[in-house]
Amino acid sequence: MNTEQIIKMGYEAGLCDEEGADDNSIYISAHLTRFAVLVAAAEREACAQLCDDSVEYAGPELARQIRARK
Repeated sequence: MNTEQIIKMGYEAGLCDEEGADDNSIYISAHLTRFAVLVAAAEREACAQLCDDSVEYAGPELARQIRARK
């Protein structure tokens, strides 16, 4: 999942109006973007942690690759 997908879900969930709807949309979009970045980073770290805890599937290397995603 990437930032754009999370932002789209935020709009679909009604967290704010569609982009360009009013003067506050840029401000809201900036906050929604920051929120999306934080959610994506937390999800990547949770997945990487699962890999770190698993030696069965070359965990450390998979964890490194997951953490490298942005």
